[in-house]
Amino acid sequence: MTSDVRIPGLESPVPTGLLIGGQWRPSSSGAVFDVLDPADGTVLAQVADGTTDDVTAAVDAAAAALPGFAATPPRKRSEMLRKAFEIMTARAEEFALLMTRENGKALPDARAELTYAAEFFRWFAEEAVRIDGDYRVAPAGGTRTVVTHQPVGVCLLVTPWNFPAAMLTRKLGPAIAAGCTSVVKPAEDTPLTALLLAQVLAEAGVPDGVVNIVPTMNAKDVVATAMADPRTRKISFTGSTEVGKILLKQAADQVLVSSMELGGNAPFLVCDDADLDAAVDGAMLAKMRNGGEACTAANRFYVQSSVAAAFSEKLAARMGAMTVGRGSDEGVTLGPLVNEETVAKVDRIVRSTVEAGARTVTGGTRPEGPGYFYPPTVLVDVPADSAAMREETFGPVAPIATFSDDAEALELANSTPFGLVAYVYTGDLARGLRLAEALESGMVGINRGVVSDPAAPFGGVKQSGLGREGGHEGIGEYLTTKYVSFPL
Repeated sequence: MTSDVRIPGLESPVPTGLLIGGQWRPSSSGAVFDVLDPADGTVLAQVADGTTDDVTAAVDAAAAALPGFAATPPRKRSEMLRKAFEIMTARAEEFALLMTRENGKALPDARAELTYAAEFFRWFAEEAVRIDGDYRVAPAGGTRTVVTHQPVGVCLLVTPWNFPAAMLTRKLGPAIAAGCTSVVKPAEDTPLTALLLAQVLAEAGVPDGVVNIVPTMNAKDVVATAMADPRTRKISFTGSTEVGKILLKQAADQVLVSSMELGGNAPFLVCDDADLDAAVDGAMLAKMRNGGEACTAANRFYVQSSVAAAFSEKLAARMGAMTVGRGSDEGVTLGPLVNEETVAKVDRIVRSTVEAGARTVTGGTRPEGPGYFYPPTVLVDVPADSAAMREETFGPVAPIATFSDDAEALELANSTPFGLVAYVYTGDLARGLRLAEALESGMVGINRGVVSDPAAPFGGVKQSGLGREGGHEGIGEYLTTKYVSFPL
């Protein structure tokens, strides 16, 4: 048995152990690791530190549960997900506060994430009963072709810290809907949300062993062990491109089905015919949602020369007016970044970009004191080859450069190995569609700063990933196709 932890402000305790085969247990080594509050660096909780033996036990449990769960009627799996959606919605404030505590994000962002996260369970509850197939006469006659879709098997789900609820429900929703069982490795910075979510799934009726959770500080060995197990048939990873490349090489050894949602370097284009107030509203969403700690965050702003000064002034005024503080405090709109490594990276990128010739309009200096805070920052006159334009900042920094015409805008926007999402603001829909078709990205927002939607396929091109999550395409990532032929 393992003890739960009481988080200030939460009514219910949060589990801190490993969940394997429906049982909460300590690490086989007895070790734990600290989960920190990013607002002040204090220890929020201690969580069981899973080992390679623990993840093998988790694969044991998932493999044992697979035959029965795969045979569960789709309607029953659907009702489990619908019930989980209802429980998450009822406990929305509890989840939001927990995410704020372990991730640092402001409560408005946490509440929005919870709504988004729960919606994946509702969406895939509906998709579970719509897994289709095919029956047809073979062209040569004499035989019939039947095509069915079956669960791919045991899935390894590796999730990041920036959206600890949504990135997990986006994977678990289709996995459960398809009839797969899973081993989850949550990010070490934010494991508590995953552990609380597992509690919800059990309450919703998901059988023991279908979802197993193994937090760990030794992600490299634990993930490699699960991937090397011949019973594991799929990996779904959300994280950096660097780690994704390593996992793809490891996946090759077992020929694992692989879904990779990797890094981004999203361009945000503002044309001279755009509604600038609407563009600034969209920029605030695209840049400052989750404090900029999102793969979909606008990372590079390209504004047509004739409106660049006006746009920069408006955006700097909005960003400079944000209230920075502990995410759970009333009125705070920007909390701390998740950890010291992240805030140090943001600070380095800003310093390097200013040294390269950029000018700071607002922010730009890391404050003293406890916690991992960084102020909203707007940089102008940003060189194309500077750090802020080349690297994914993952923080509240908006670097602005200019373009003269659409051809130059596309050249700048596409000059990256990444292609997750792009944003375009223009008053001419035809112009927006032409730009959208020419942008090398898996998703494009025209005159809107948020594209994420559980009912739409989320994913990128180039080095931003493989596969899609959400939409009708999302459940297909957890299904395998079987063809049956018989004479008639």
